[in-house]
Amino acid sequence: MPIIDAQVHAYERDHPGRPWAAALPGPPEVSGDDMVSAMDAVGVDGAILVSPATMYRFDSSYAEQVHAAHPGRFGLITPVDTSDPAVGERIAEWAKTDGAVAIRIMLVDDVTQDPDDPSLKRILEAAARHDLPVNILCWERLEQAAALAAKAPNTRIVIDHLGLLQPFAPPPPAEPFAALAKVLGLAVYDNLVIKITGACTLSHAPYPYDDLWEPLGRMFDAFGIDRCLWGTDWTRAVDLLSYEQGVEPFRLTDKLSESDRAALMGGNAERVYGWSPS
Repeated sequence: MPIIDAQVHAYERDHPGRPWAAALPGPPEVSGDDMVSAMDAVGVDGAILVSPATMYRFDSSYAEQVHAAHPGRFGLITPVDTSDPAVGERIAEWAKTDGAVAIRIMLVDDVTQDPDDPSLKRILEAAARHDLPVNILCWERLEQAAALAAKAPNTRIVIDHLGLLQPFAPPPPAEPFAALAKVLGLAVYDNLVIKITGACTLSHAPYPYDDLWEPLGRMFDAFGIDRCLWGTDWTRAVDLLSYEQGVEPFRLTDKLSESDRAALMGGNAERVYGWSPS
């Protein structure tokens, strides 16, 4: 089974031809070549490349450029604008894009908190129509994510980053799993899967982060290993750990059987996104 990182980002330096809307913590550039080199160094076969909305908003052109330069290494996710009345047409266009595997919405800042909002309904319905999973960043909005999953049973929903608020720089939150009970409650929705991405940034223990296995085990038990997708959230995690440190704890732990490891670290992403590296 190939190893697939369920969420990585790549971006070029800020320049007038493709200006950043804002900056994320991390290096001034992590190109597609850089990302592939990091993956190759630790034996990661492929990754789901999420166009970083902080920098590029809803323009996924750099991610598409990376995909074209590295055939077979990346599936693509684009963020979509919840305020765009033509978002359904945007999703239809994205579904035809080479390498496209899903879309993403981020329930942050001024994005509506109303699960009945027509714009969210349009997105969920359009995604289902085009067989695209909807990735949802919903830390601190887990109740809204639950309501969306209930209202759109035919839409595959992927919860980003364990559903938990994660740091961009040290230290980790004092109680990183304080909302774990709410996250576990999402498991009742059969159309919902969860990304175990960026988990190592929540640890209070040194590498290999042994304090993670009790709360992660509760997630695996609630959702079933087949509804969990491993990933690093590289490069958001760059100030907290190396890429290798985001990979090896899962590959080497004795807390996972070989079959569970194969599912968590690749097989589930292959199935959920309908994509595999080549």
